[in-house]
Amino acid sequence: MHIIDTHAHLDHVENLPEVLAEASRAGISSIITMGEDLASNQKNFQISRDFSAPRIYPGFGMHPGSVHREEWKPCRDFILEHIADAVAIGEIGLDFWYQWVRKDPVLQEKQKDIFRCQLQIAQEHHLPAVIHSRGAWKESLEITQDVGHAKALFHWYSGPLDVLSGIIESGYYISCSPSLSYSKPSQEAACQAPLERILIETDTPVYYRTDGRKSGFTATPKDVIRTLEALSHLRQVPVEEAAEILNANACRFFELK
Repeated sequence: MHIIDTHAHLDHVENLPEVLAEASRAGISSIITMGEDLASNQKNFQISRDFSAPRIYPGFGMHPGSVHREEWKPCRDFILEHIADAVAIGEIGLDFWYQWVRKDPVLQEKQKDIFRCQLQIAQEHHLPAVIHSRGAWKESLEITQDVGHAKALFHWYSGPLDVLSGIIESGYYISCSPSLSYSKPSQEAACQAPLERILIETDTPVYYRTDGRKSGFTATPKDVIRTLEALSHLRQVPVEEAAEILNANACRFFELK
């Protein structure tokens, strides 16, 4: 059984050779590593060239949390120069979760403008978009629909179920993380979405709680197995069958070969 981790940030990982070797031994065949800004796009591009097991595929983009750095133009130029090496435009989107963003309409509009620009790049180059939508789930969906982009993934979706219905009706996907083991919003989304529209991920190197506030772990790509097992349990589908469906979803969405 092999597994694909569809969302990681390998540029943030310490001891990367060891982490990737461990993932390979665990059966992780491929990893999609997402960019957040110019430096991370550059580093992930190099990582994808330097390692062959697991297979590393880069996504290039500017995260909404990076738009205040005033580096959109060089980031955009890098994306366009290396577009042939990307399997997605991501991680892009909106993040209105923090109070300081909610109180800053100028920053919100800047996030929206750069999000639109990146969706248009994805559309023009026939690439899927990987969307961060925390605290701005409805707005992210509406902009994606307005741009008319056909292929989008709402990463680690834990938002309202009515917005999730719109995501599914539009033909889009969601992904689930190891938070499925404890997060009710994540569990509700994973149970409502068709299994054929779900991908699994780790968001490496995010730290996850496993026992209330007492313990947890820093995710690495091998922990996508935790996501797989949690989703298998929630949907009451055997692990091997779920893995086959989810791998097929990932290959179809990212056009992996």
